[in-house]
Amino acid sequence: MPMTQDQIRAINFDHPTRIPARVVVLPAGWIKYREKLAAIAERYRELFEFGVPTDFDRLWAPTFAVGQYTDVWGCVWSNAYHGHEAIVTGHPLPNREDVRKLQMPKEDAGIGHGFMYLRLADLRGFEEIMVDFAEEPPELQRLIDIVLAYNLRQVDLRIAASKGQGQDYMWFGDDLGIQHSLPMSPEKWRKYLKPCFTAIYNKVHDAGMAVYMHTDGHIYEIIPDLFDCGVNVVNAQFRANGLDNLARVCKGKYCIDLDLDRQMFPFATPAEIDRHVRECVEAMGDPAGGLWLTGEVDDGVPLENIEAICQALTKYRGMFSK
Repeated sequence: MPMTQDQIRAINFDHPTRIPARVVVLPAGWIKYREKLAAIAERYRELFEFGVPTDFDRLWAPTFAVGQYTDVWGCVWSNAYHGHEAIVTGHPLPNREDVRKLQMPKEDAGIGHGFMYLRLADLRGFEEIMVDFAEEPPELQRLIDIVLAYNLRQVDLRIAASKGQGQDYMWFGDDLGIQHSLPMSPEKWRKYLKPCFTAIYNKVHDAGMAVYMHTDGHIYEIIPDLFDCGVNVVNAQFRANGLDNLARVCKGKYCIDLDLDRQMFPFATPAEIDRHVRECVEAMGDPAGGLWLTGEVDDGVPLENIEAICQALTKYRGMFSK
């Protein structure tokens, strides 16, 4: 999709006129609030980059529907809450000998959220893949190679489909962290996963596009590595990483789309939300750029707090404007 001039300038530290900012609503939010949320989105239209949906009940993917869904890899997704993402409860490769029999899917399902690291965990199960990273059996590299090969094929297809579409960047999402740490040492991540992301993102850059990477969890130790891999802007979470850590690692060096504190949004007052957004802009903002802001909301965030997020983003995104 195309980027705005301020997004491009922020990435390049080329003095954007305002901090790029947006509000993202999970399907559950639209399903619950419908016209009431649409009215807020109309008042703050420039923050809702995808606009108001014509179908409030539209889901992002089959895994957002209540029930079970089996993907092309044979992973079984279970969902008890319509409009929120499912979790994988059926792992098709619970034993290492299963990995030796794995064949790459013939069906092209694209690159969705969780395309590399999370795909390994979905296939093996979290505990099993953690043991694999600890013990480093040959099956681990075989599994990584198969998943990477599939992803490279999907990227080639996306690049071919984007030609002539005016697409400036390509979106990727893979949650590399957990709440308080990486799930493995940075050294293991660099050994096994950094080469994968580098190979994937090199294709995107060779096609003349930038790379946007969403990644939940605690990841600040490997943010420089992600940019080594070819990431141009990384969507990092406030709560899992800590504002001080993100400012120390990134300010003036790497462009961050700061995922504001979604864990406080359901419980905060509008005044607390205002202070939170201001604190983030003061800590991370720079007239040269390097900062985007994102507020993600769902059906657990009261409407008055969604409006407060919009108000605060509108108020503080111009803090460094001339």
